[in-house]
Amino acid sequence: AAGNVFDPTNASTVDFIEFFQVNLINPKVLVGAFLGAMAAFLFCGLTMGAVGRAAESMVQEVRRQFREIKGILEGKATPDYGRCVEISTRSAQREMILPSLLAIIIPIVVGLVLGVAGVLGLLTGGLASGFTLAVFMSNSGGAWDNAKKMIEEGHYGGKGSENHKATIVGDTVGDPFKDTSGPSLNILIKLMSMVSIVMAGLTIAFL
Repeated sequence: AAGNVFDPTNASTVDFIEFFQVNLINPKVLVGAFLGAMAAFLFCGLTMGAVGRAAESMVQEVRRQFREIKGILEGKATPDYGRCVEISTRSAQREMILPSLLAIIIPIVVGLVLGVAGVLGLLTGGLASGFTLAVFMSNSGGAWDNAKKMIEEGHYGGKGSENHKATIVGDTVGDPFKDTSGPSLNILIKLMSMVSIVMAGLTIAFL
């Protein structure tokens, strides 16, 4: 590094860290780390909400078909499966617009405002928080799902019991935990990292 310009030709990792002041004393790193940790929780909240809204749309459609298409419950009429698939597909595409935009915009804004140190803090906080959240959600969601299946096999009162009703409520949260929010955190971590790398030139230009 010469003057206020970073020359990566012969620079080592130590030179990189010293020039951009990537350490816990730098408030930009700490702010970036907190933003990264919060981004993971915000992303989870958005994906959980998306599942809830999509499920509500599906429930309303099923109720409409029961009401308007006579004979479905007796097996005498064929439900409109295509409409349900359409609702699921459209919800999946529409509901992921905001989470995807946030994963792209956050690293860019942090890079422009806090610089390289802030981006590295963001990625560190996002990785630490996102990884632990992903493991927690995948494991706890699977545990809730397996608890319901275990009771349905006849344990702890079996189907129709109070325990079974409780596990149904738990599985309602567990399924989006293990199938949506948990796995999608991997995408959040990768996407923020890739955007940070692609926008590195712009981030350094604003130093």
